[in-house]
Amino acid sequence: MDSVGITVRRRSGAPRVIFFSVSSLVFAASAAVTFVWCASMEAMGGTPMPGGWTMSALWAPMCGRTWFDAAVSFAGMWNVMTIAMMLPAVAPALWRYFEAVEHARAARMTAIAAAGYFLVWLLVGVLVFAAGAQLTALAVAAPALAHTAPAAAGVIVVISGVLQFSAWKARWLACCGYSPSCGHARLDVQAALRHGLRIGRHCLCCCGNLMAALLAAGVMDRPAMALVAAAIAAERWVPGGERVARGIGVAAIAVGVVMVVRAVAT
Repeated sequence: MDSVGITVRRRSGAPRVIFFSVSSLVFAASAAVTFVWCASMEAMGGTPMPGGWTMSALWAPMCGRTWFDAAVSFAGMWNVMTIAMMLPAVAPALWRYFEAVEHARAARMTAIAAAGYFLVWLLVGVLVFAAGAQLTALAVAAPALAHTAPAAAGVIVVISGVLQFSAWKARWLACCGYSPSCGHARLDVQAALRHGLRIGRHCLCCCGNLMAALLAAGVMDRPAMALVAAAIAAERWVPGGERVARGIGVAAIAVGVVMVVRAVAT
């Protein structure tokens, strides 16, 4: 995920403390906003659907608002949520970039790289809203389809767990700790943005399956959100990341099977 051709100049002391203090504050603020958003959406309730599940008001415009308003609102909240979820995983990669940039420009270039990273997730959020709105509209129009939604969600979680054992997962997970150095990188605004977009793309390829599992389980499910965020960070930075990823896969498969069994029994 951190494959940029730069020479890292190790820094320690005050810059490191400041960097991770600011990162912690951003994480805390985004987590708090996400918590409040989830609580407000839960308070609004939803529409009971065939199959024993509830369609969230998240996927449709509220009374007096347009689809564009709903999309913008979702994209904003999605971006805040992904900052809370992904910052613990990406912060070490951004710190390595901070170390490599000329000291006078380090903070600015790192902020631009972070913006590029989260821009990738914002674009994903736009696609997620479009897909979610379409699927909920289909569920309303076809009750038989709505009845299969809980079982389909469980199958998605199972597939997400199976992908944790794949060569694809192992390859992208290995990229997360890869940081070659050649000393010839262009360290300007465009290069910083490209670097952020690159690590965002790598991150999406690496943990897209876990984010899909979260969407299937319920994007507003706060415990699920916390567990997925912890899993994404753990498989990157805990020693023996591949073993951690496989353990997460086992847990996801077990949860998915339980979801399918419950759906079939309902």
